[in-house]
Amino acid sequence: MQDKPLEKKSQSPLYQQLMMRLKNDIMAGVYPAGGRIPSEQLLCDTYSVSRVTVRKAMLDLVQEGLLVRRQGKGTFVADERIQRDLQQITSFSAACRQKGHNATAKLISVQLEEATSEDIDKLGLAQGDRVLEICRLRLSDGEPIMLEINRFPERFSFLREDNQETSLYEKLQKHGIIPSSAVHDISLGYATPLVSKHLNTALGYALLLLDEVVLDQHDEPLHLSRQWIRGDKFTFRI
Repeated sequence: MQDKPLEKKSQSPLYQQLMMRLKNDIMAGVYPAGGRIPSEQLLCDTYSVSRVTVRKAMLDLVQEGLLVRRQGKGTFVADERIQRDLQQITSFSAACRQKGHNATAKLISVQLEEATSEDIDKLGLAQGDRVLEICRLRLSDGEPIMLEINRFPERFSFLREDNQETSLYEKLQKHGIIPSSAVHDISLGYATPLVSKHLNTALGYALLLLDEVVLDQHDEPLHLSRQWIRGDKFTFRI
């Protein structure tokens, strides 16, 4: 921990200076992933600042995803987040493997239903066509990371019969179908009752919301996807 006094005459606010000190310590490995950050009182004493300053610095680092608060335990450095490059079509399973994690899936529901107007428009379907909807919870090393809903044209109903606790993309590739590109829309979402139940978050918890139209190797619409993602565990590179 850098215990050099903060510059009280600097134009940079004290909380920003403290935030940068802590961030640098995290990047340097002084506080490793999963490690506990010193208490508010210790930081106050070390840097001769108020609790208000410490709390503001910590809050900003929590919002950046570098720190996580655990009630009754303290504040910890967030574990290294799984990253997906949106310039490439990468399955959740592959993204986890790249970070040395084990990806699994838990099937929530699977059903054939009539295509909605959005399905018809984005998947090139006709009125009365049906889609296969697969809702799954995705986990990394047993920890819930995202809840996903994928909607495929009915011709992909063979996915209903397969083991749905592994990568859908890897199963598609075995059938000669290669997800090759996608149109993405990332926004801020909030945990609904269904999402909060499966991601173990509070109702209304802020999440990353990713909507995609995925195309195959022939630039034909393959499926629609909506994912509610824990931003403290998963990030995107654009």
